[in-house]
Amino acid sequence: MEFDFGSYVERRKAGWVGDRPGDQYAFSGDLNVLRTLRTFRPVELAVSSVVRLGKNVYAGDLLGSAVKVGTNQYPRVYNIAKQCCDTLGISMPQIYVVGRFDVMNAMTTGTDKESVIVIHSVLIDHFSDDELRFVIGHECGHIHNGHVVYLVALNWLTRLAGALLGWFVQPAVIALQSWSRAAEITCDRAGLLCCKDVRVAQQAFLKLVTGSPKLYSELNVEQFLDQMREGREGIGRAAELTKSHPYVPKRIEAVKLFAESDVYRKAVGLPGGIPLAEVDKKVAEIVKVV
Repeated sequence: MEFDFGSYVERRKAGWVGDRPGDQYAFSGDLNVLRTLRTFRPVELAVSSVVRLGKNVYAGDLLGSAVKVGTNQYPRVYNIAKQCCDTLGISMPQIYVVGRFDVMNAMTTGTDKESVIVIHSVLIDHFSDDELRFVIGHECGHIHNGHVVYLVALNWLTRLAGALLGWFVQPAVIALQSWSRAAEITCDRAGLLCCKDVRVAQQAFLKLVTGSPKLYSELNVEQFLDQMREGREGIGRAAELTKSHPYVPKRIEAVKLFAESDVYRKAVGLPGGIPLAEVDKKVAEIVKVV
């Protein structure tokens, strides 16, 4: 079946919900794992319990230590987020800006019904509007695709894994990290649908990985991407198994492939494109760890 992204967004705004909202563009590696997780009631119960604890603790901290974004509070950020939400057909989440100048980062927390996006202030300082659309669109992708409770669970279980309960929760942490790497690919696609320029997505990735506008301007992009091919040849590549995000060169290659898909090209008004199933096969080879 041919997918019409524009019509899909209109149906979402009217209240229509399919198998999962983002299924039409999501990476199959993400879809398959989440569908499996949702068939196991004990996993769902455990995740829900962790999320309730995490939500209550984190919400109070944000109100006391961050700035809540709105139409009259950081309107640049608010308007960009509103554009991303309109593109994906989701409700506007609450957004906070945290005064962090050491790390360029953004994250999504809360629950699927009450989601919160947190953005570090240094990222806003150094990213263009289009680059922010990619980053905020990525975070909106987590909400759109029902990722939030699993992200919160992974965060809290990772903390527990570093404490006395590490031996008990480690299998769950490893499983959720594997899913999270696939989920990030899905949300990079959401970010691209929002910014509509694969070059902007690449620029955002490179700024995130360098953490410095000056270093970014001096970066040899092709040489950096060669690191992915070099890294695949060593035993050290297994270290990625403990990461919640794929390595950045992989994410850049994966988002470039999605830009060639029929789903993306139709969404931005271009003809043709590679069927998404074929794109997913290529992406699966790129992001696999071993």
